Amino acid sequence: MDEASRDLIPAGTTFTADDVTWWAGKGERSLDQAIAEADVLVSAPHAGAAIPEELDRFLAPEFTRRLQYDYTDVSTSAVVRRWAEIDPRVVVVENPHPRMVRDPNRARPASLVDDLREAFDRVRTAGRGNRVDLGGVDAIRPVTFSFFPLIEPPTSDAALVDLAAAFEDVADRGLGVYERTRDELIERFVTRTMAGGGTFTTLSFHDTMNTTTRIDGAVDVPREPADRLPDVVALSNRGDANGDRRGDDAVTMDPARLRALAAAHRMAFGVPDGAVQCNQPYLGSQEIIRAGARFAQLANDAAVHGATFDAVQAEFLREFLLGDANTAVLRAPGTGWVTPDAAHVDRIAHACRDAWDAY
Repeated sequence: MDEASRDLIPAGTTFTADDVTWWAGKGERSLDQAIAEADVLVSAPHAGAAIPEELDRFLAPEFTRRLQYDYTDVSTSAVVRRWAEIDPRVVVVENPHPRMVRDPNRARPASLVDDLREAFDRVRTAGRGNRVDLGGVDAIRPVTFSFFPLIEPPTSDAALVDLAAAFEDVADRGLGVYERTRDELIERFVTRTMAGGGTFTTLSFHDTMNTTTRIDGAVDVPREPADRLPDVVALSNRGDANGDRRGDDAVTMDPARLRALAAAHRMAFGVPDGAVQCNQPYLGSQEIIRAGARFAQLANDAAVHGATFDAVQAEFLREFLLGDANTAVLRAPGTGWVTPDAAHVDRIAHACRDAWDAY
């Protein structure tokens, strides 16, 4: 296959809960056994990269495989799957669809047609390829984060309705499976933790690069300093740089526990304080907001049962997950992507396990 061609999921593919869930000893241990022993659910909402074939007709012709993969957190996939293999204390659920289908880390639109109409209008007003603010209507974006064309603008309202219907239909067979599985797993962990006491944490796992992409595929345009991640990971609970409550926003993980988790990551990865920061530059988005609200509903019962619930987002530096050699490939122009470095992935997965064990 030409490396410039897009990576597609065959038309008609429907995923199952088993397809998107991983745990240590899968095939030998049941999911029930895994939940009984685990205390962390790792969700990877942006790890999928392959595009459902049904949606290929809507995409801009210049949307290459390089741009396709860059518009995901695909580097998280190898890490969380390897982590699941080596750590019986985690269960992993991974979205098989890319965020272009619909971003599960954004609030679900009340009307996808209305949001898409507004998003296309804003892009049209800004001009093709120009920076545009899609805040509030970015569950499905017409452009990438580098503002390159992603979805071709519909030529009529009927075409817009057709586009939205196609995206919704396909999403139910992959993204929807991920969302339902994630939510069901959270409830199973809640039930287990309420019954026996102890802790349960849901961890939304992401990556972001500190450079953005040129139209020739080179991922080498530095982000603004305020948007740059620390050298390893930002851990977020919707709070301030210390994890404490920020304004009226409720925190999704107890501040002292967030600070302890950050310290554990610094120790496990062997890095200085500045390489692991809290809520810098991201506060955490829909997955932890939703889980945090659910856990807040449970607070009184949890206190009675000796149960503790937290939701936290980990935003790893993509360059760190890729490794130096793969990062160098992506700094140069191109249309293809890179193959994960298995040894590097293994080291990171073991450090993730060690960090949570220390915490």
